[in-house]
Amino acid sequence: MDGGGRLSRSVRPLSARSLGPQADLKMAALGAGILLREQLSPLARFWARFRAAKPAVREQSTNRFIAMLERHVPRRVGIAATVLMLAGSVAFGVVKGGHVDEVVAAFQDTRNAAANAAGFRIASVILNGRKQLTQDEILAIGGVNGRSSLFFLDAAVVRDKLKANPWIADANVLKLYPDRLQIDVTERTAFALWQEDGRLSVISDDGAVLENYVSRRFMSLPLVVGKGADSRAKDFLALLDRYPQVRSVTKAAIFVGERRWNLRLKDGLDIRLPENDVGNALAMLSKLDKEDRLFSRDIVAIDMRLSDRLTVRLSEDAAKAREDLFKAQDKSKKKAGAA
Repeated sequence: MDGGGRLSRSVRPLSARSLGPQADLKMAALGAGILLREQLSPLARFWARFRAAKPAVREQSTNRFIAMLERHVPRRVGIAATVLMLAGSVAFGVVKGGHVDEVVAAFQDTRNAAANAAGFRIASVILNGRKQLTQDEILAIGGVNGRSSLFFLDAAVVRDKLKANPWIADANVLKLYPDRLQIDVTERTAFALWQEDGRLSVISDDGAVLENYVSRRFMSLPLVVGKGADSRAKDFLALLDRYPQVRSVTKAAIFVGERRWNLRLKDGLDIRLPENDVGNALAMLSKLDKEDRLFSRDIVAIDMRLSDRLTVRLSEDAAKAREDLFKAQDKSKKKAGAA
């Protein structure tokens, strides 16, 4: 109690009483800042030394030529040149060793794998116009395989590869994103067999060689022989079709001297057609066979190259029989004259 009889109490300073919890937070933040600064002080000292450091100065060479190069050539040119030399050496080794195709194929497979993983794998192929070739054959010709991706597939390149095949006259390639490929082809049709210098080939009506190996399914095609017969066969066989009496017994059409045609019949009879007016000659042959059974006679050749006559050559047996007949007639005439 004080001297007046009142209770006395301790009084805190006003500043402490007015701040309260805020003073505690301020002191905590201050302490945290001091600790962070202590932790980062090594990094700050390193950064200050780095900024104060001067760039290294290249020692000047005593050689004037080298000193000039050092003054005018930018830094790190040597490193770049070394890298280029190494890259050139690798490229030379690849080309010299014949590994270009392998490297290109590996690169293409890598990028296709990435595109396939992204959802551009070819899931289905729509193929229209196929007759002779199978789907696998067409895809192989176009260079499309199980590793190909639709994203990196060059439709123009596939189309050119397809058109380069003799069986395919035209082609169209469409990429239907994200995973479908459509190929439309127009195939050539096997038209005839063409023989030249002992080699037999299947040709189309425009003369394109479709294949050199003749399978059994093409053996019934008409046969044309001789140089140039491949490109002239379409027109001549169309003309021959107008005379079924002759066409039905024809085994081969032979192009002679790239000027005119001969016919070889199934029984071995040779017919030499003229260079011009071939249609009239075929019409005459058809008429003579219908009326006089010309193709059944014992003859081996018919020559129609002269426009005003038809010459036939008898077989050896027929010629001998004809000669014996003439001799017999001569003897009988002589006997009659002597009597």
